[in-house]
This record gives sequence, structure tokens and C-alpha cells, in this order.
Amino acid sequence: MKAYQLILFGITLMTLSCSVNEEVYLFSYFKNNGEDGLHLAYSNDGLIWEALNDDKSFLIPELSKDKLMRDPCIIKGPDGKFHMVWTVSWEERGIGYSNSDDLINWSEQKFIPVMQHEKSCKNSWAPELFYDKNKDQYLIFWASTISDKFLETANQAEEDWNHRMYYTTTKDFEVFSETKIFLEPGFNVIDATISENENQYFMIVKDETLHPKPKKSLHILFSDNLYEWNVPVSKAISGNWVEGPTIATLNNAWIVYFDQYRKHSFGAIKSDDLVNWKDISNSISFPDGIRHGSVFKVSKRVFSKLKNHASN
Repeated sequence: MKAYQLILFGITLMTLSCSVNEEVYLFSYFKNNGEDGLHLAYSNDGLIWEALNDDKSFLIPELSKDKLMRDPCIIKGPDGKFHMVWTVSWEERGIGYSNSDDLINWSEQKFIPVMQHEKSCKNSWAPELFYDKNKDQYLIFWASTISDKFLETANQAEEDWNHRMYYTTTKDFEVFSETKIFLEPGFNVIDATISENENQYFMIVKDETLHPKPKKSLHILFSDNLYEWNVPVSKAISGNWVEGPTIATLNNAWIVYFDQYRKHSFGAIKSDDLVNWKDISNSISFPDGIRHGSVFKVSKRVFSKLKNHASN
């Protein structure tokens, strides 16, 4: 390799290293029942997390009779905006949506009636976003109970909540595709989240089975097609009584954070290959009272503005 090529190669490596170092992990979450809205925490290493804004809300919920902002999921789109969806109510047949350039100033909150057509639908919980770069569209997926469907597992549920995963797609959050079933694994399923590993997608889900023996554990699925998940479900990769998984990469390893809601604390598992998992819950620290949401990265510029705003 010629000298100038080596120099260019070195510059490229340095640029990549700087771009990584210039990113900060953020975590969107709710507290209590979600009535006070969006909370944010940050971390430089993905392990030790500190609340921003003195752990006060960045956005007050306005939608539905319940006015909740539970399970806030945020991703950054190719348009440079941060897009967020959330659970607005225990019993609404739709979800909430808003977007922001800086995580400080948010667009008007919008109710998306994703299950309004299903008259026997009881809820729309824990929505998530994934950007499909191949089709240039956003995938929105969530858990709903339709009271007259999947009756074979109805008696295994908690208070008749017998969920399956559903989805819709959109390019602009104005026009949405017809809602379709996303995942029917043969058990009560909720809290799905998706990431991509090279040319394959993987999904983490919670088995919500309560009877005859509680599961309440996390499982992983792999698919070559983002919209087809009729695939085997792994054995549990976590302990029981956890929920709200969210996925990050840390030092070339995969991290799944989750809410240990009975312990009132957060946990995490780590894997180098998405097959063998190690519990690292003793290595992480989150703000007191945190409930689940999503992990994502922002630039140092966005973070600096966010932190300065929070300190004012």
C-alpha cells in the first residue's frame, strides 16, 4: 500500500473512531404509570446511566382520556428527526406519535388509530418503531388483545389480556398501511423489539404466559424477512418476571436491557453471538424508579444542547 493510501486509511480509521466517540447513549423511559410523560437518561459507556432534567419530564402527554406516555420508543429517521411512539392508555385502540429535531421541542401529539377497525380489540400496548431502509418506510408494531381471537391461549392470560403482535407501515406518519398480524408464536406475546445483524433481523419478545406456570421471560427469533416471523422461538434468554426489552451494541457485543418490574430495578444480558447470553445486571446502574422504554444514540452536539436545556 502506498504512503498516501496509508495516510488516507489512517484518516478514515480516525474519523470512524471519532464518530463513535462523539455519540452518547440515551434512554427514553417513563415513571410510575406514565402520567407525567417522557423521561430521558444518558450514558457514555452503556452501563452507568444518569437522568437528565433532574429526572423531570421533557414532554407531557395529551392524548386519550388517560393521558399516559408509557413505553416511549424513539428512533432517528433518515430525515434527521427523532420519531417517537408510545402507549397512550390501558384500553385505547390506538397509539401516540410525535417527532422532534432536538428531543426538546416536539410536534403536536397525534393519535394513530391502528386497531380502530377491530371492535373487539381491548388495547394497543408497547408500540415500537423500526426503519426499513430497503423499502424506505417505518415499521410500527405493538401488542393487542382481540377478545374473540386466539381463544386457545385465553385461559393462560392475565386478566384476559391475550396478546399477539400487529403492525402497520408508513413513509410519513400521515398515511398508514392496513394493520396486519405480525407475530403469532402460539402463546401470549408482548414487548417485541427488533434489530439487525448483518443481513438478518432478530426480534426479542416477552412470553406473557401466566397459567398454568408463569413464563414472563424474554426469547429471541431470527428472520431473513422483516415482515415474516413464522420462525422458531428460542428458549428463555432471561429470567422470569421481566419486560420491556430494548437492544444496543456495546464494544462489539449485544446488550438487551429490561425492566425487572417485581424487583423495581433494571437488568441486562450480554451476548457476542446472539445465542449465548450472560447476565450483567450487577454491572449496570439506572435512575431510581425507571420504567422501560428504548435505547438509542445521539451526537455530542444534540446531547450538549439537550443537557444545557435541562440545566436551565
